[in-house]
Amino acid sequence: MCYVLQTRKLAKEYGGKKVVDNISIEVRKGEIYGFIGENGAGKTTLMRMICGLASPSEGSITLFGSSDLVSQRHRIGCTIENPALYPAMTAMENLETQRILLGVKDKNVSAKLLDTVNLGSAGKKKAKDFSLGMKQRLMIALALLGDPEFLVLDEPINGLDPIGIRKMRDLFLALNKERGITILISSHILGELEKIATRYGIISGGKMVNEFKAEELNNSRGTIEDYYITLMGGN
Repeated sequence: MCYVLQTRKLAKEYGGKKVVDNISIEVRKGEIYGFIGENGAGKTTLMRMICGLASPSEGSITLFGSSDLVSQRHRIGCTIENPALYPAMTAMENLETQRILLGVKDKNVSAKLLDTVNLGSAGKKKAKDFSLGMKQRLMIALALLGDPEFLVLDEPINGLDPIGIRKMRDLFLALNKERGITILISSHILGELEKIATRYGIISGGKMVNEFKAEELNNSRGTIEDYYITLMGGN
């Protein structure tokens, strides 16, 4: 089995409190892994550690079978928390700035990525004038610079209207099926996760509660929302 991500007893402590508590997780190559949990459950903190934006207090992370995280993180693209864009720059300028910083030599890649995320006609528009959905799609384009094999996406569809959500869903499926990109995605919109996820992990209070395949959920004839509410004692 080829694993893109493995963590072992991963923990992060802030102010004497473990916000991520001994989590072991495995994401297989080719999966869309839906990461679910309440606000403050530890999802974003775990994703930040995976992407190198925070250091673990305990435990280990392995990427693509290697513990040399510095050499492997160039194979990851991520969007964590709010879209971090240069508001006075156009979409194309945002991408070109990041392309140069990353040392990507293909000068045509920015235009190609704008087309990939359906922003081809908005390349000259300033980011400050973008809708939330357009900002989210531009962040995906930025995450795709460098041709990553693994995307880590923290709440990429929250706040979008139904059309925006559908466009993002279609984009994630295309990236996964056509480009073979493995995706770890968190969202509170469980009905949407159910349409794309191949496996799920549920976290609560910093601890992993359960992991299961989408087919197991399908065999139970229930929805992910019903299962989550029951598991969390909300029925």
